[in-house]
Amino acid sequence: MTTFTSAISINKPINEVYNYLADFNNHQKLMPDSIQEWVSTTDEASFSIPNMAKLSLKIDNRAENQEIVIKPAAKPPFALELKWSLSPNNDQTDVVFTINAELSMMLKMLASGPLQKLADHETQSLKALLA
Repeated sequence: MTTFTSAISINKPINEVYNYLADFNNHQKLMPDSIQEWVSTTDEASFSIPNMAKLSLKIDNRAENQEIVIKPAAKPPFALELKWSLSPNNDQTDVVFTINAELSMMLKMLASGPLQKLADHETQSLKALLA
């Protein structure tokens, strides 16, 4: 597994950050502008990445005010898990977004940069939206 992480602190209580992330409908606002064909419910989302793939994801596990684990709802091009981990830090919430991907050596060379950019983009978008 190849792991990509991005960490931030948000000046909001943990329950507010958790409630936002626990609803997949909110995740479209975290995605880069290049994401197309977004369709979501509270628990699932599907979208396409131009010139790459169409993905269907589902929230696999919610641990209130701690973490949200997202896994593929349909067979992805490679094994994938996304995880939002939350921890209180005084009046702030520390957030770590992790992407675990099973990448072949070739895919690793092609996808590592974009996957790290995605992790960073999602955390920065979350911070901006909840500021």
